[in-house]
Amino acid sequence: MSPIGPIRCSSLNPQTPRECFAVSPVRPLAHSPFRSAAAPQQTTLAQPRELGQVTTMRVLVVEDDEKIASFVIKGLKQNGYAVDHAVDGEQGLDLATAIDYDLVILDLMLPKLDGLSLLRRLRQEKIRTPVLILSARANVDDRVRGLQAGGDDYVTKPFAFSELLARVQALIRRASQTVEQTQLSVADLSMNVITREVTRDGQRIELHPREYSLLEFLLRHAGRPVTKTMILEHIWDFHFDPQTNVVDVLIHRLRAKIDKNFPLKLIQTIRGVGYVVKAS
Repeated sequence: MSPIGPIRCSSLNPQTPRECFAVSPVRPLAHSPFRSAAAPQQTTLAQPRELGQVTTMRVLVVEDDEKIASFVIKGLKQNGYAVDHAVDGEQGLDLATAIDYDLVILDLMLPKLDGLSLLRRLRQEKIRTPVLILSARANVDDRVRGLQAGGDDYVTKPFAFSELLARVQALIRRASQTVEQTQLSVADLSMNVITREVTRDGQRIELHPREYSLLEFLLRHAGRPVTKTMILEHIWDFHFDPQTNVVDVLIHRLRAKIDKNFPLKLIQTIRGVGYVVKAS
C-alpha cells in the first residue's frame, strides 16, 4: 500500500501515543492522538442508530493499512462520527451487509476480497450505502472502473484530510437529503458544530474532544433522556463492562465546565435511566 503522504509525527511522553498533524475544516487536527485501529475480533457491530429525530452518523472504514486507517478513523471521530473498521474485504463485506452505515470508505487493494469485488457485491445485493473509494491507484482507468462498479466518489492517496472530510460530508448530505444542523442550544448554552465553539451566557467554554462529543450528543437529544449505554456506544464506539464508571466521570468533568458557575443546571441525572440536558 502507498503511504498516506506527509504526516508529521512526534514522540510525546511515554504515557501518551504518538501524535500526527492533519488539517480539518471543522476543527484542526493538529497533533491529534495517533493509535492503531482495533483488531478484527474487537470490531463491535453498531446498535440501531435512529433515536427519535436524531441519527448518529456511522462510517465504515475498510482499509488494511494500519497507519492510514488509524489516521482516517481518528480524524472522523474528532469530527463527530462513529466509526467501525474492517481490515480486509471479507470483514468489510460482512459489516456493510449487516449494518446500515451512512457511508463506507473503501480501499481497493485489500486482502481476502479486493475492494472492487466488495463494491460489486454490495450493489448486487441492492445496498445503496454511499461508497467513497480511497486508493493509491490514481490513473484515469482505475477511477473509471471504481465509479462504474458503484462507487460514489474517488479520492487518491496521498490525500488531505480536509478534502476527505468535505467529500464524506457531501456524500452523506446528498444521500440523506437533509440540511445539517450547525447550531445547537439549550437555554443560554450554545454550540456551533462547524467552528466547534461552545458558549454559555456569552462566555466561551473550552472542552476536550470527549467532553465536546458528549455535550454534542446530549444537545442533539435535548429534552430526551440518554442512557449510559447510548453514550458509551456514541463516544467510545465499543462496549465497556456495564459496571464501568467512565460515563459518570466524563459527566462530572462536563458539569464542572457547563453548570458549576451558573445558577441553572442543565445536565440532569435521571435515576435508573441516564442523563438529559434541559432548561427546567
